[in-house]
Amino acid sequence: MADATAVVMLHGIGADARLWQPQRASFAARGYRAVPLNFPGYGERPPVDSMDFDGMAADVEAAIVEAGLERPVLLGHSMGGMVVQTMLRRRPDAYAAAILCATSPAFGNPSGEFQQKFVAARLKPLEDGLSLADIAEDTLAKLVGPRGADPAWRALAIEALAAASPRTFRAAVHCLVTFDERGNLGAIRIPTLCLAGEADTNAPAPMMERMAGKIPGAEYICLPGVGHMPQIEAPSEFDAAVLGFLDRHLTGKDR
Repeated sequence: MADATAVVMLHGIGADARLWQPQRASFAARGYRAVPLNFPGYGERPPVDSMDFDGMAADVEAAIVEAGLERPVLLGHSMGGMVVQTMLRRRPDAYAAAILCATSPAFGNPSGEFQQKFVAARLKPLEDGLSLADIAEDTLAKLVGPRGADPAWRALAIEALAAASPRTFRAAVHCLVTFDERGNLGAIRIPTLCLAGEADTNAPAPMMERMAGKIPGAEYICLPGVGHMPQIEAPSEFDAAVLGFLDRHLTGKDR
């Protein structure tokens, strides 16, 4: 796989890079090298008490340089999709393509009523003395659509959600409400796919469709019956959408 196009995979707020496990074999079979990364504080990295999007973007940029990757594809889910947008502002020509999955271009005003309620609701279980492991199953149930998580990957998802550091989770929640890259959407000039789940209540499909309309030449795909975790809810359909997009734009094939 030395000559394969690298796909740098960036995870969401509550889990870690292991949630890209369903994509490893299928991407490799198609000639793409999956490179899932953990943000600071996730996986085996030490917990953090604060984070910001430019800092996370710089962390990914450093990992790309360290791995010697030349113009990789960026694939970001939820918070990871926000980091991808930040990276596209910082280095607009450094990547071959981008997939923005179950994400949004902004979270609004950090001091707004909605944002404050969001932070309070997300952190309430911790304030009540529960651990992220205590609520992992319930968290997954609220994230997925009516189809539920693929049985082959449900246990992995719960394990990843349970393993998150509460310190890092708090930092990520507070970071999330600062995000706003709406002003850069029109400046994105690489092939971009906005991939939504029809039943996603965190990054609603109509919002993602409008987002795609503001990115020049962007494609939009909505997966039916899928919620906020398409890579583990419908991995075959997710992979087909992403790999089909990459084939069309990077190899000229449409399979």
